[in-house]
Amino acid sequence: MHGARPQARHPGGPRRAGAHAPESRPTQDPAGTSRCAPLLDLRLGEAAGLQVGDIDFLRRTIGVNRQIQGSTDKTTTVEPPKYGSERTIHVPRELLTLVSQHIAKFAPRGDERWIFWNPNHADNGLWNHNSAGQAWRTTRRAAGLEAFTLHDLRHFYASGLIADNCDVVTVQRALGHSSPTITLGTYAHLWPSAEDKTRAAATSLMRTVLSAKPAAKAAQTS
Repeated sequence: MHGARPQARHPGGPRRAGAHAPESRPTQDPAGTSRCAPLLDLRLGEAAGLQVGDIDFLRRTIGVNRQIQGSTDKTTTVEPPKYGSERTIHVPRELLTLVSQHIAKFAPRGDERWIFWNPNHADNGLWNHNSAGQAWRTTRRAAGLEAFTLHDLRHFYASGLIADNCDVVTVQRALGHSSPTITLGTYAHLWPSAEDKTRAAATSLMRTVLSAKPAAKAAQTS
């Protein structure tokens, strides 16, 4: 392995990337992040920076406390999240099941217990922009999804929240945007317009009224 181990730029001093996983456990799964990403809203660096201690399995939350920056092994560092991106994500039980299965099969690395690890780099295996991109291209090619980037999975997650009627502040907090303005600037076209809301409300009211008529007549004749 060539290149220095990633260093954290924070008051606690340099952070060691971690040692080898126990030999009795398989090497890391290169597609682990791609299986979890559609159910999560993390940026690539945030997903690469996840540690076991960030996950609260009882409360079903994941804390975004750091990110991995850099494009090569030599430039990879552990950094705080983007300004305003520190957050706690409320996640579904199904996602935690995937994560727990991943942790059970692929031992977390180092004292920090990194969840996702590049199997091609035993000593300095934090995913960076280039290594994660290459792994994703291999995964999407095998799945026949050549047109999609890793960041598209983040957009997929956001559109799912909006389709399930989450408001702009909820989506903003989930994505870690610094303000709702950024969220609206990206996803405003996905929220229903005032006309759509009026039409949907009128439809619901009409269905309620029409379904009530037969019941009223039945009560009168009984």
